Amino acid sequence: MLKFYLVATSHLFISSLSPPPKKEEERITICQMASRKAALFSSILIVSLFVTFTEAREIMVGGKNHSWKIPSSESDSLNKWAEASRFRVGDTLVWTYDPQKDSVLQVIKKDYESCNTSSPVATYRDGNTKVKLDKAGPYYFISGADGHCEQGQKLVTVVMSTRRQFIGISPAPSPVEFEGPAVAPTSTGGVNLRGSLGLVFGVLAGMILF
Repeated sequence: MLKFYLVATSHLFISSLSPPPKKEEERITICQMASRKAALFSSILIVSLFVTFTEAREIMVGGKNHSWKIPSSESDSLNKWAEASRFRVGDTLVWTYDPQKDSVLQVIKKDYESCNTSSPVATYRDGNTKVKLDKAGPYYFISGADGHCEQGQKLVTVVMSTRRQFIGISPAPSPVEFEGPAVAPTSTGGVNLRGSLGLVFGVLAGMILF
């Protein structure tokens, strides 16, 4: 009886040292592969989101051509369009207008509020003006045509910091007092097509991997 017990015990000890059955090995391998795929998918998704939130865009002021003119009502002010849009560091604002009749002046806040055209930060008269938003904070623009700013042809945009844009927080634009009748925006003017495609690519890549 003692001999039988010792033999049985030795068999149990040896079996505990032997490798797991083939099915168990396959299960472990599958779990490891799934974990690696999940980690890879997460990395791709994070990169795609980063591209979506950081890629620079060209944004048409007002959402369409020739929106830079005296607005027709307060609700159609360009600042209403700006309040509904998000502007990020690296974006470029684009104005189209008749250079024989108008211009774009970038000014400081005080001159924006008083419609002072005598000391602009920058003056643009080319009819296809592009201004790169290279830092976070407010940017102020007024028309250089006589009397246009007083009638509401002006724009203030607030650019998100890199940190805020990545986590999806948009600061509210500074309150703007409407001083006259602006063109109604017909599109968001802030759609990042290539960035959105990057996000879609990341999701599709993850689906293929799984």
